[in-house]
Amino acid sequence: MALVAMLCLLTFSPLDSWAAVSGKNDEAEFKGISVQTTDLDDGITGVTGSVYIAASPKHIWAAITDYNNHKHFVPKLIDSGLISDNGREQVMFERGKTGILLFRKTVYIKLSLQGEYPKRLDFHQLEGDFKVYEGEWLIDKAPDGKGTMLTFNAKIKPDFFAPPMFVRKVQQNDLPMVLAAMKKRAESSIYALHFAETVGIKPKPGQQTPQPVAD
Repeated sequence: MALVAMLCLLTFSPLDSWAAVSGKNDEAEFKGISVQTTDLDDGITGVTGSVYIAASPKHIWAAITDYNNHKHFVPKLIDSGLISDNGREQVMFERGKTGILLFRKTVYIKLSLQGEYPKRLDFHQLEGDFKVYEGEWLIDKAPDGKGTMLTFNAKIKPDFFAPPMFVRKVQQNDLPMVLAAMKKRAESSIYALHFAETVGIKPKPGQQTPQPVAD
């Protein structure tokens, strides 16, 4: 999940593309990642990001719902974990560092999540450092019919002073890293094997049994 805090020394138009403003669109890690932000009413920022992943929807779902291990593979997260799961709703938390140049802030959020496996995961804040934090993860078959598209949509408004242009800048900086981390996790053969074992699928002959992911 993308956590946000807000500061930048640059200004942007109401609709900005991460690839256009970051100067990082030529880096292999972020190739194929698209992020856009918009100004909505009442100081709310809209953000949409997507990435092509060469993995099945179930592996992507496993990555985005691996709350206890987000802190190990999502950049800038200090801590994360699953609080409860009643079979219909999950509650998780994340704490992360963010900011630009001289401004640094630790941000906390507790989220409620409900969805349709392995297609959609809706979330909204229960408590934390935002007035508005709600959105969805969408998992759809890619146009090539082989891979999968992962999309993140959210509406965000911090509960502390942060002009919308600062919110946009941080999202344009942080969300590509989150999407890249989910892509890498889902495409990892070791992680895929670990997930297969957890759902009772036996490894193929010659495949090495992976070590469990550390909590």
